[in-house]
Formats: sequence, structure tokens, C-alpha cells
Amino acid sequence: MSIAILGAGAFGTALGISLTQAGHGVTIWARDPYAVSRIRDHRSSPRLPGVRIPDKLCAVTNLQDAASADIILVAVPAQSLRKLLRKIEVPLDDKKIVLCCKGIDLETGLGVAELTRQAAPAAKIAVLTGPSFASDIASGLPTALTLACQDPETGRTLQEALSTPVLRLYTTTDTIGAELGGALKNVMAIACGACIGAGLGNSARAALMTRGFAEMTRLATQLGAQADTMSGLSGLGDLTLTCTSDQSRNFRFGLSLGHGEDFEPSVTVEGAATARAAAQLADRHGLSLPITQAVASLTTGDLTVADALDQLLSRPLKEE
Repeated sequence: MSIAILGAGAFGTALGISLTQAGHGVTIWARDPYAVSRIRDHRSSPRLPGVRIPDKLCAVTNLQDAASADIILVAVPAQSLRKLLRKIEVPLDDKKIVLCCKGIDLETGLGVAELTRQAAPAAKIAVLTGPSFASDIASGLPTALTLACQDPETGRTLQEALSTPVLRLYTTTDTIGAELGGALKNVMAIACGACIGAGLGNSARAALMTRGFAEMTRLATQLGAQADTMSGLSGLGDLTLTCTSDQSRNFRFGLSLGHGEDFEPSVTVEGAATARAAAQLADRHGLSLPITQAVASLTTGDLTVADALDQLLSRPLKEE
């Protein structure tokens, strides 16, 4: 099967490196000609400094050529997904589409799988998510991810096609849980970064992670996810990694909020839009998600870190 990756950011490029090194023929698409030329001519990417890209990884700027592959891995930011799907002119109904983006669409409130299903109703859609940093995958370090697909047979086919000696994929049919775990943990990473940046300490971070995980599970199960999925790689596993390392862009963004500093505007922070989308969903379903709502207000500038802390600490005492 031919494999294409749409998106030459750090994660998409890292997947391309891993799959190519495992012997697969892989094409990676980028809309930026400079990114393609860096891969073609210099076998490098500014998103993965110090990592050499295999000669056999083919980089293109023609979206339709890339989208003609049998398996399409989509690794663009979640807020760009709808726009990208509209640009694809080749038929997608016979394709296996693996979504590697993490987020909730701010305009529609939909997860990435449902957005893709609306654009390609007959496509076989899967979600690839879990605790992983692009630099680890690109460097060949062992990584375990969740591959969620509602059709078990397609899930097994993709598991065999995309697993490598160092990239281990575990399957589930719970696409809702997998995509929401991957999306909502970014919100909690911002909260934890702000906590550490404000000097509140690791005990406060542990409390935020624990209560944040409860919020993630509350919203995800309300939307149809299985609670067990949230306790797996795509939920608790990804939450643990993202909330405890400054390799996470969302955590670093939170750190900057805690320090009262500006954050690099060119860096994609999926959790900011996801926090606002999740807060809207919580209101729609009558759910109390105080950490999520605080992060949403932090990202829009409607709340300071000090005010957010006061709000969270002044909530009524209750049983856990």
C-alpha cells in the first residue's frame, strides 16, 4: 500500500522518517515550497533540528498527487483540517485516512474524525494518537500509540501497515475517546504550564492533572467515549507526557502565561482553540469543567493566572 502524509510539521515529518526507515514508500506533502526543498535538497527540517531525513522519503507540493495514496496520514493542525479537506479534489471514499491531528474544531465543535466523515462519508477513518514527541519518533526511540478505528478489520490492517520495530500501535474501536483524549490533554498541559510558570509548584501541578483528567473523562463520556479509553495511552498516557515536559508546545505556552511573557506567535498551540471549543461544549451539555473554562478565559486574555487561581481555589469544598 502506498502511504502519504499531509503536513510536514514536526510530527508528520517524524512519522515519515519512521515509516521510511521501516521500509515503506512514503510521500510527504507540504504547502510551503521551502519546507519541501529543505527535505529534497538538504534532507532536513527546521522542525527537527539535527535529524537527517532518509533519502527515500519523497516530498511534494502537489496535494492531489499525495492524496492519491492508499493510506493518507493527516498531520496538519486541527483548526486547518476542514480547509485542507475542501482542497482535496481526488475521491477519498476508497481511502484509509488516519488522523494525526489533536483538537476540537472551534467553529463546529466537532472532533477530527467527524469532520473528516462529513467530507468523505465512505472513507475508512482512523485516529492515531497517544504519548509521543516528534523528536523521539524521528530519533527512533520506542513509542506506543493508540490507533482508533470503528471498523476492527481496517484497524488491524492499519496496525500492521503502520507499526514499526520502534513504533508500537494498540488498536481500539473508540474513535471518540481517542480523539478527545488527545485533544483535551492539551488544555490541561496549558493549565499545568501556567501553574509551574507562576511558581505554584509540583504538588499543585499534580492536583491540576488529576482534576483535569476527571474533566476530560466527564466531557468525553458525555460525548460517547468509553471511560476505559481515557485511562489508556490516548488519555492518561498522553496527559502525563504533555503536562510534565517543556517539549510540549502547549505546556510551554502555559509557562509563558504563568511568567507573564509573550509566546512565539508562529508556534501552533492546539490547546488554546480546543479549550474554547471544549468550554462551549460543556455549556451546551450542562457540564462543570472549571479548569477547562479557566484555560479558555486565559487564552483569550479575559482572565489572569492570579484570577484563575482565585476562582479554582474558591470553589466549594466537596467529596472527590
